[in-house]
Amino acid sequence: MRPITIALTKGRLARKTLELFRSIGIDPAGADDPDTRKLIFENEELGLRFFLAKGPDVPTYVHYGAADIGIVGRDTIIEEGKKLYEVLDLGYGRCRMCVCGPESARKYLENGEMIRVATKYPNITRDYFMNKKHQTVEIIKLNGSIELAPIVGLAELIVDIVETGSTLKENGLKVLEEVLPLSARVVVNQVSMKMENERISDLIRRMKEAL
Repeated sequence: MRPITIALTKGRLARKTLELFRSIGIDPAGADDPDTRKLIFENEELGLRFFLAKGPDVPTYVHYGAADIGIVGRDTIIEEGKKLYEVLDLGYGRCRMCVCGPESARKYLENGEMIRVATKYPNITRDYFMNKKHQTVEIIKLNGSIELAPIVGLAELIVDIVETGSTLKENGLKVLEEVLPLSARVVVNQVSMKMENERISDLIRRMKEAL
């Protein structure tokens, strides 16, 4: 029996998911050991294999079949745009993707002006402004602290993930519009779903019941 391979997003999502697996009697074979240097963790008895990856890489591993199942934030699924089956909302890792800026920048959204928007999520941002707001914007891709962009004059607005909003508040920014709600999701490779339907469906069912 070939193992079902599960790709987990490193950090908080992986910790929550491994707790969930333990609650349904699945030992993650050391994947939750914070001091390990191992890359692959295999539970031979259950025919399961786990590995941890950076969020944006998880949909890629699943898309190409290197992983059968992935646990990743909805923001990453949409941004990466890979062909996957999204089968379960895990309900944790909840946050929002929002358009943010100083209160004075609200007029740019109301008037539909041509502005610059900084973000780590250019595809989500482009889709929101082009297809929902019908507003032309110049998108600036950043990787670090997005909140800096309007403060130093790089962009009028930002699109970013908001959990508590405390970082925005500290920097004189606020949520101006919500783009979409987010949480952790289970995605499955399309071929794996056909070939291993029974085993994968059983695992998803058990996870769903535990939630």
